[in-house]
Amino acid sequence: MNLKEFGLIYDENRVKIEDKSVIESKLKEIVGESNASSKNIDLLAYTKDSTLIGFNWLLEGKISGLADFITWPETVEHISAILRLANKEKIPVIPFGEGSGVVGGAIPIWGGIIVDMKKFNRIIGVNDKDLTVTVETGTNGMNLERFLNANGYTCGHIPQSLYTSSVGGWIAHRAAGQFSTKYGKIEDMVLGMELVLPQGDIIKFKTIAKASTGPQFDKLFIGGEGTLGIVTLATLKIWPYPEKRAFISYAFPTFENSLEATRQILRQQIYPAVIRIYDTDETFRHFGHIEKAKDKVMVVFICEGNGRLVDLEELITKETCEKNNGVECGEEPVEHWFETRFKVTDTSSTPTFKMVFDTIEIGFLWDKAADMYHSVVEATKKVKGVVLITAHVS
Repeated sequence: MNLKEFGLIYDENRVKIEDKSVIESKLKEIVGESNASSKNIDLLAYTKDSTLIGFNWLLEGKISGLADFITWPETVEHISAILRLANKEKIPVIPFGEGSGVVGGAIPIWGGIIVDMKKFNRIIGVNDKDLTVTVETGTNGMNLERFLNANGYTCGHIPQSLYTSSVGGWIAHRAAGQFSTKYGKIEDMVLGMELVLPQGDIIKFKTIAKASTGPQFDKLFIGGEGTLGIVTLATLKIWPYPEKRAFISYAFPTFENSLEATRQILRQQIYPAVIRIYDTDETFRHFGHIEKAKDKVMVVFICEGNGRLVDLEELITKETCEKNNGVECGEEPVEHWFETRFKVTDTSSTPTFKMVFDTIEIGFLWDKAADMYHSVVEATKKVKGVVLITAHVS
């Protein structure tokens, strides 16, 4: 395989390494002969993350970025030594979790050393009294959730990329999951971390409930996308596996009705684990078979936890939806969402038609929510080449 046959998208300002064979030898001294590579087949595997236009580039015979070396460290000392070497030789370092990010953070645009965290995959243990789990950050998200479920717990962090993302990726991207209304986002779950700073220093943030003095420096590294350090170990909050789940769905005549019902539910301190609002076009895409939802805005809810609390949350959620012109659609739409929530075939099927399927994420407060939705949809429709824009809120 000759990588020069591919067009390179990011081919400017690449770092020039004078003697690659010397650097590769030093990397192998650090991590072992089998844990460092400059083979073309390995370099090709790390030319992209899941940035959606990257699929189109690949079909055109182009690659996004090209690293010089791939490493698979097994200990925190390995990572420390790699970073010290990279600092000395002025070589870029790109931390790599599972490559499911869609914003290009793992693309080696300047070349350099990929630090793949997949061998940091141990689940150290669960503390039942504190309800915490300590885990190495290369651990796959679904593997962690399966382990917890089997032992009577849930992490509560369920992003759409659960099967293809790592704990370290969650922390690096300040991830939010589908069940975040109840359990919070990843920054709400991290209680302690071990990480390696860019110059190679290893630091540990002890697992504590809360600090009452001084700034929380550990929070700086949540959302740092690997630029401020490489997180190697984390202690996360967990919860008992829910005793009961209630599936609820309502169709609303307008987007404004759906937002108002949701706002009123949360205002009553009722927090369904899942709330997802689909605009009319998105409702047609996902729930076109639901007659009651035709030309309407679908909202699906999942309440879970203690059985008695779930019953109360279900009652108040239904009452509030009906006060805001919602039409009950039963459990089937939620079951459909639950079964298909990890399927993202649009991202892989559209490039074959020379189309790009991409997403835009925005945040807003309640008083601007409806205006923001309408203005973004209207502005996007004016962009040349846009075939379809749909939206959901969660």
